[in-house]
Amino acid sequence: MGGMATAAASCPVRTKLLLCAALGFALGVVATASLLVSSSASSYTAPLQGLFLPPSAAAANAVQGRQQPPASTRPPQQPEQGPAEPAMVRPAQLSEPPPVGISASASPPPPAAGASRGGGNSSIGVDADDEELMARAASAPREVPAGAASKVAFLFLVRGDLPMAPLWEKFFHGHRGRYSVYLHTDPAFNGSEPSETSAFYRRRIPSKEVKWGHVSMVEAERRLLAHALLDDHYNARFVLLSESHVPLFDFPTVHSYLVNSTQVYLESYDQPGATGRGRYKRRMSPVVTADQWRKGSQWFDLDRPLAADVVADRVYFPVFRRFCRRNCYADEHYLPTFLNIRRPSAGANRSLTWVDWSRGGPHPARFTRMEVTVDFLRWLRGGTTCTYNGRTTDVCFLFARKFLPNSLTRFLRFAPKVMGFG
Repeated sequence: MGGMATAAASCPVRTKLLLCAALGFALGVVATASLLVSSSASSYTAPLQGLFLPPSAAAANAVQGRQQPPASTRPPQQPEQGPAEPAMVRPAQLSEPPPVGISASASPPPPAAGASRGGGNSSIGVDADDEELMARAASAPREVPAGAASKVAFLFLVRGDLPMAPLWEKFFHGHRGRYSVYLHTDPAFNGSEPSETSAFYRRRIPSKEVKWGHVSMVEAERRLLAHALLDDHYNARFVLLSESHVPLFDFPTVHSYLVNSTQVYLESYDQPGATGRGRYKRRMSPVVTADQWRKGSQWFDLDRPLAADVVADRVYFPVFRRFCRRNCYADEHYLPTFLNIRRPSAGANRSLTWVDWSRGGPHPARFTRMEVTVDFLRWLRGGTTCTYNGRTTDVCFLFARKFLPNSLTRFLRFAPKVMGFG
């Protein structure tokens, strides 16, 4: 009995020891297995470690390396943006030397802000964008400064070279300070710049493409007016000319005729038929009505107040630009209609440019070298009568067109004898 009791008492102790050993063995196996699994899977579980335990430095770097490139190689972030806008073209500096060929060259840098305006050597420091240009020109003085000598602005709307430039050089020669010259050419024109003694030296303004019979013709005219208004506050009269124009009188006669006139010279008449009222577009109403519609030659002479009104026009021109298309010919109708609406009594209802429409067709007659004679020039100068400042005169046309380049030699020969210059 005593031995059995002793054995029974020792059983629980052995059982406990066995249980502890088994538990320790099981814990060792689990720990070893855990270490093996952790070691083999560490490269795949790194992203998950951060959710539970702080990752090691190496794991953190591995995560960063997969998310973004190092700062040294990462391109800088740039904001989202639409298509790039075209760079603004700035006008060339305009200087005024007096009077050989005309062309364009690279534009010099724009003048500093606040550049002088109103003198012969002034510059236009504005962007060539038409809207901004018109707004700036609309705020220019509308009158020549009191006591100042008035100047005539000669606005040449040309494609490229000016074939009659040698004749114009002789016309301008010796009259510095009494005229300004501005040229609107095809933007693709890249001829050479004339000499510094030329009346056309650096007189080209920023230009845009012009199409015959298109509203772009009027846009070019307004662009010329705007530059002339801004460039020189002494510009009192503004004459539009082409590459085929020639002067019929000497400069003093032309200057006096223009600056002393009480009217502007722009045709504005009501013409029935397809080439007059037939071009009116009903969608222009009610801003421009059929009763207000007028026609006339595009070759004008305007005074400074009317030129300022034209560049400031945000009522009628937008309507012409939108609706005067397809057989409308805005260059023959915009200014005549505008004058009829705004200042009907200011116009002489005639042009200072002689052209020959007697042969019919959409374009006037062209004249070659052999057709330029002394008798012909004398007839152009005094073969008709008209009214000037309320009096009858035979000096009605100061200019004529369309003369081909081969006629230049005849004009240079006859100008001293017939026209009083050269």
